Amino acid sequence: MARKRGPRFKESRRLGINIYGHPKAMKRADGSFNRANKKLSNYGRQLLEKQRLRAYYGLMEKKFSRYVDSASREEGVTGDNLIKSLERRLDNLVYRIGFARSIRQARQMVVHGHILVNNEKIDIPSFQIEVGDQITLREKYRKNNLFKENFQERYLTKLAYLDRDYDNFSAQLSSEIEISEIPIEINDQLVIEYYSRK
Repeated sequence: MARKRGPRFKESRRLGINIYGHPKAMKRADGSFNRANKKLSNYGRQLLEKQRLRAYYGLMEKKFSRYVDSASREEGVTGDNLIKSLERRLDNLVYRIGFARSIRQARQMVVHGHILVNNEKIDIPSFQIEVGDQITLREKYRKNNLFKENFQERYLTKLAYLDRDYDNFSAQLSSEIEISEIPIEINDQLVIEYYSRK
């Protein structure tokens, strides 16, 4: 299975946005390698936004293009459908809840079987979480200092669609996800325009 293994901070500086949320990611960003600071064609802007959105969720091109194709076949606004579907991935919500410090770490936790969904072990990072689903860290991993510190001590932005239960190392997708609530900076229309050219 193909994976993104490149340097994260360098990618953030190149894309001109702190896609990983790490406080040091943009420390050396002087703008010289920032694509957003260069004069871009319309195609260049579309490509940049597509790369940013892919980076936010840590997906390879083949998988990402499948999400775009699926979103285009659903009712409603294609860009909204795409982002909501990406946001409901299990690995992403494990990261948003705070079990992991990065999307990469969250994906590893899921693949290694550390996470339960509605009390069932799910080891598929792309598993789609539905409203009402409960995501829990398996009991035998709750004493792991890294996971414990991540969840209980790490400062997290409160998200309206997630209810965290700190005592039970769990969280629930409590409501439908609204685009305005998702903590990313993206122009999804440019992403859809990029794929509509093909």
